[in-house]
Amino acid sequence: MSFEKTPGWLDWYAGPSKPAFKLPAGAVDAHCHVFGPGAVFPYAPERKYTPCDASKDQLFALRDHLGFARNVIVQATCHGADNRALVDALVHANGMARGVATVRRTVTDQELQDMHRAGVRGVRFNFVKRLVDFTPKDELIEIANRIAPLGWHVVIYFEAVDLPELQDFFTSLPTTVVVDHMGRPDVTKPVDGPEFARFVAFMRDNPNVWSKVSCPERLSVSGPKALDGQRAAYDDVVPFARHLVESFPDRVLWGTDWPHPNLKDHMPDDGLLVDFIPRIAPTAPLQQKLLVDNPMRLYWPEE
Repeated sequence: MSFEKTPGWLDWYAGPSKPAFKLPAGAVDAHCHVFGPGAVFPYAPERKYTPCDASKDQLFALRDHLGFARNVIVQATCHGADNRALVDALVHANGMARGVATVRRTVTDQELQDMHRAGVRGVRFNFVKRLVDFTPKDELIEIANRIAPLGWHVVIYFEAVDLPELQDFFTSLPTTVVVDHMGRPDVTKPVDGPEFARFVAFMRDNPNVWSKVSCPERLSVSGPKALDGQRAAYDDVVPFARHLVESFPDRVLWGTDWPHPNLKDHMPDDGLLVDFIPRIAPTAPLQQKLLVDNPMRLYWPEE
């Protein structure tokens, strides 16, 4: 079976540089994906995009190149609720990867148990309208109540402008809630402006809410420009991510988002993305929490 990638969307960057920043021992890339390969793990018929293939072996090679010890692999919408590619990657990771799946209310208890044994520790609810169709909230609540006894959490993906509409639903979830990519703030607006302040208040008022301070390449308007010739980029995203890291040091995660689906303007150098980390977590204790302590507590609590 062959699939044609969505026209205009870029392939992942095949020659990532070696980061200048040395990651702390045991660092976790807490947000990445596997796509297919489509000939082995077909993409979902209802998908709204078709990515390039990005296999588990390529992901693990990138992990080693960048200096990470572990991965958290998140089910992407192009695979729908067919988690076979995700589970296959977890099974072959020798305990060094955990997963976040997508499930429907029809999932059986046995299937949940099987995914748990493979390393799944959460489910993802996607509210980005251009990527997925609406799932009724009663179905999502039902799923959340079923996965809570497993110790799983819910990952939520939404646009900043939709937080007022969704906030009450998010606070009703019976699990830890992890927000993808800082709730996608508009970085052309002030970091102390009302829109981002709402998100900060959402985290402050709900101690079960965590945030990934990831994906500057998706949020940036200034783009991957060097600063005075140094390995620096995405300057406009730095204040937002740093504010969350310093305000909620025990509830933040970071990930590459490899292989960066749906990008049209530029494909990031993953080595440069790693060098973004000390700009948002400027001290060794903050880096240790962001990259090691927090993801280990959430995904490998038994260790």
